[in-house]
Amino acid sequence: MNESINLLVPFREFSLSIYNCRNKIEEALELLIFSTIFFIVFNIILFYLIHNYRNGKSKFRFCRSTKLPEHVSRVLLVTAHPDDECMFFGPTLIALKKKNCRIFVLCMSRGDYEKQGHVRKDELWSACKCFEIKAQDITLIQCTQLPDDPNAEWKVELISTLILNQVEALDIDLLITFDKDGISQHKNHQALYYATASLCLSGLIPSTCKILILETVNIVRKYLSLFDVLLSLLLSTNWCIVRWHERNIIQSAMQRHLSQIAWFRRLYIIFSRYMIINSLTELNVESIEFDILES
Repeated sequence: MNESINLLVPFREFSLSIYNCRNKIEEALELLIFSTIFFIVFNIILFYLIHNYRNGKSKFRFCRSTKLPEHVSRVLLVTAHPDDECMFFGPTLIALKKKNCRIFVLCMSRGDYEKQGHVRKDELWSACKCFEIKAQDITLIQCTQLPDDPNAEWKVELISTLILNQVEALDIDLLITFDKDGISQHKNHQALYYATASLCLSGLIPSTCKILILETVNIVRKYLSLFDVLLSLLLSTNWCIVRWHERNIIQSAMQRHLSQIAWFRRLYIIFSRYMIINSLTELNVESIEFDILES
């Protein structure tokens, strides 16, 4: 009898540990579900608040739909390929148009990776119309040294010269391009950052011209859509968050790039936070030196 009881003791302890473990898992799942629901609801409320409280122009950080440098009127957007302007920078373009800025686009290649450069050129002009960018304010570079190729190493010196020429000729007071990670780690995107950074370090950019770079976020945040609002407001110094109906403008511009519409791009258009949110950082000598030390 005693032997039977002794044999049951380990079994009871094992059953009890299983029961406790199951309870802890259930509690963790409940907490996860509650936290997820709270996070979603909070972001929706915040998204509504920033666009409806004082029309998104409050001084309070969490009630501002846009925070960009003041007193800018002539903006140069530097991209690598046709479709970059709406695939990544759409919210910024809409915010700048609201500020009555004149926007110039400098695209470093015609996107000829799949031998569709002649088509993509027309698509770029068509997409820019959605953002009310004039045809004469678009410059498309066609250079054999700047091929549309994710494996190609673009010459930083050449890009720097092209950017500086535009900045000086057009009297630009705000330059916008990719950060060092290029959103998708695309080498062509990254080359634009290094070219801009070299101009900044050498002191060639006029003191009247500010530089903003588009922040790369991790893969989870990248596909959170409007649910990245809170993190963007907390972690960024400059941002643009468009209204839901303005997102349709960006999607419409993206649809103009018909040659690039594949199933994964359709998913990107639906879920990407870059269709609604842009968070940007000001580029200066100090930030570049910090990036170098971090690398």
